[in-house]
Amino acid sequence: MGCERFYPEERPVREASVESFWIDRYPVTVADFRRFVKETGHVTWAEQAPVAEDYPGADPADLVPGSLVFRKTSGPVDLRDVRNWWSWLPGADWRHPEGPDSNVGGRELHPVTHIAYSDAVAYAEWVGKSLPTEAEWEYAARGGLDQAIYTWGDEFAPKGRMMANTWQGEFPWQNLRLDGYEGTSPVGRFAPNGHGLHDMAGNVWEWTVDDFTQPRANGRPCCAPEMPLAGAAEKYPRKVIKGGSHLCAPNYCLRYRPAARQSETVDTSTCHIGFRCVVRPSDLPS
Repeated sequence: MGCERFYPEERPVREASVESFWIDRYPVTVADFRRFVKETGHVTWAEQAPVAEDYPGADPADLVPGSLVFRKTSGPVDLRDVRNWWSWLPGADWRHPEGPDSNVGGRELHPVTHIAYSDAVAYAEWVGKSLPTEAEWEYAARGGLDQAIYTWGDEFAPKGRMMANTWQGEFPWQNLRLDGYEGTSPVGRFAPNGHGLHDMAGNVWEWTVDDFTQPRANGRPCCAPEMPLAGAAEKYPRKVIKGGSHLCAPNYCLRYRPAARQSETVDTSTCHIGFRCVVRPSDLPS
């Protein structure tokens, strides 16, 4: 696990062991999650108003159901301030990924987004599965390639072929869409890795069950905004998310790699975080 060549939170390179497990071939889709909500009545975190007592000092206007949405800028901006491209948008949720005037019609096979950690756990339990550990996720993402940079090898675009849904161009204003997509893409549109798994790089970040315990690096990376309400850092722990997303760009966030990792508070949902599930032999009925 890990990598010495890129970001400090990926170090050190180390050996890790996992037991046998199965992992979903694709991220959980909008259609998958819709079935879950229809059968259970589950209300996602983004569809619930934050509790004022949990966020002392927060602007009352922010204490409404909503989620974080990316907005491409019209030109170059200060990359040190994530508020230039991330906005807290009331009414944004898994059904309305760009806000209350949007919907997921035609995106049934896209990864579901605006999913907080508890939503991913609830879905996994409903289908009799679990969320992966970081080690399980990274083992699966590597596809049998030991210490390769990407899930498919060491070359980003072999023979000019785009291998994942990422950002091409200058983030956050110029997306060249060489991979064919501006936002999320339907699952399975890019070649699988050596284990037959799709979208283990790019498209959406994916939750794992592991707590993020390393000190945070200076500044906030583009791909892991936190819920913009003050005062809840101790109440809501940070989990490891893996895989990068369609917003990861070489000039700012080269994290569409198996070793890449970010921390995210469990009370955060965004337009580029989803998940997939695992099953371990111990989960199966005897």
